[in-house]
Amino acid sequence: MVVLRHPPVRANHPVALTIGNFDGVHLGHRAMIERVIAHAKSRAMESCVMTFEPHPREFFAPDQAPARLTSLREKLELLAGMGIDKVLVCRFDFDFARVEAHAFVERLVVGALGARYVLVGDDFRFGARRLGDFDTLSAAGRVHGFQVERVSSIEVAGVRVSSTAVRERLGAGDLDAASDLLGRRYSMSGRVVRGDRLGRELGFPTANVALRRDPVPLQGIFAVQVTGLGDAPVAGAASLGVRPTVKSGAKPVLEVHLLDFQGDIYGRRLQVHFLKKLRDEAKYADLAALVEAIRRDVDTTRQFFRERAARIH
Repeated sequence: MVVLRHPPVRANHPVALTIGNFDGVHLGHRAMIERVIAHAKSRAMESCVMTFEPHPREFFAPDQAPARLTSLREKLELLAGMGIDKVLVCRFDFDFARVEAHAFVERLVVGALGARYVLVGDDFRFGARRLGDFDTLSAAGRVHGFQVERVSSIEVAGVRVSSTAVRERLGAGDLDAASDLLGRRYSMSGRVVRGDRLGRELGFPTANVALRRDPVPLQGIFAVQVTGLGDAPVAGAASLGVRPTVKSGAKPVLEVHLLDFQGDIYGRRLQVHFLKKLRDEAKYADLAALVEAIRRDVDTTRQFFRERAARIH
């Protein structure tokens, strides 16, 4: 997959295009992307996604923007896994926000990408002040010679699939419901960095996974599986939160105690898959109480994986 950080001066190959933020790359997004890929293959085009960094809501109101489901890197990895040929990441800044709808189409959709087919969602808006909509795009398509289609939102168990719906379920600790909307287990990825080594001192060493997001869409103590350490996933107990017992006013930290695993993993990039929420984060009176809580969490996690293995077999 080719990732373009700047729009090309002119297109070198026609594309089938879809446009959006695609945070989480949930089932609704996947349906659109699969349709674009199929259209591109049937007409000897390249499949292409146009997305934005940062998210427009992060740019205009960073204090009110929702928690990201995926970092840019995670989103690109998911898109690559689906088989998209090309992604244009548009830097969203004041200049980009002022681009009028007609200029957006002429410069990017037609000029930079050479779109011959454009697929958008039923709530798609674009251009300065979000004045462009499906009708605007369709009219431009008739002028510039590209086909425009839109898809309706999909539902799972009566719930409209959206990034907001995924966030709500993650925030409520309903990981199974979030997975149903995503089409996969929710995960976060990052490199293992050196922390304050408190876990090791307490008898429960942890992998401190660097997060490039604040706020996070879920917090608490979880049973997880970790990939990136070999051929098979590794079970673990994870804490995602601000560690109120040992810190004050800290940013969220993801720490994973890997069960039955030893080795130097600093610098490794891991993907943490959240399977079950065990409890909310809590503040304890002292470190002894914290150690006892961690011990219970590890025991509960081991029991979860024993029961899970029994169900599978």
